[in-house]
Amino acid sequence: MTAARHVVCPHCASTNRVPADRLGGGGKCGRCHQPLFTGHPVVLTATNFDRHTGGDLPLLVDFWAGWCGPCKMMAPIFEQAAAALEPEVRLGKVDTEREAPLATRFAIRSIPTLILFKGGHEVDRLSGALDLAGLLAWVRRTV
Repeated sequence: MTAARHVVCPHCASTNRVPADRLGGGGKCGRCHQPLFTGHPVVLTATNFDRHTGGDLPLLVDFWAGWCGPCKMMAPIFEQAAAALEPEVRLGKVDTEREAPLATRFAIRSIPTLILFKGGHEVDRLSGALDLAGLLAWVRRTV
């Protein structure tokens, strides 16, 4: 029997048990019946943040703001990374203007800042924009 992984739905934030050997097959949420993997970053808020960091998948979070030039440059790269890294890593975005308490909680001093979480704990962080190859290499080294 294959171990199950707890995967948080990007749509309704409910936790789903998925056999580890079936992660690549997609799957749908048992609650809302939406796909568990979309190839897009999840919008993270104070309401759903802890739920997503507590899942079994590593979570890479982009702390950004709409007025930030490097953040705008990084947005399509982060989107491409989500498609490349799922289902091994979930990607999420926190708008630091709308979710200021989260930015304060994680002492975000410059943006974009990327933080990688595993098991609910921060394992690494990086500030500044990256190209796709650099981003993927950093995540794969760290996970």
